[in-house]
Amino acid sequence: MKTRMKEYRARLGLTQEKLAEIVGVRRETIIFLEQGKYNPSLKLAYGIARALGAGIEEIFIFDDDQT
Repeated sequence: MKTRMKEYRARLGLTQEKLAEIVGVRRETIIFLEQGKYNPSLKLAYGIARALGAGIEEIFIFDDDQT
């Protein structure tokens, strides 16, 4: 999975820590998501997208070849 979280977060001037606080997770979770090392739950993906003012499909790019 690829993500544009860092790009959108930077546009809003949000730190990883602040985004984590907004969506109710630890900063490490945001780090792992931005590095593509963790796939978020639908609830978390929605919360992040909402916090960043974008749609889930704009923030998270899922590879169609993977299930």
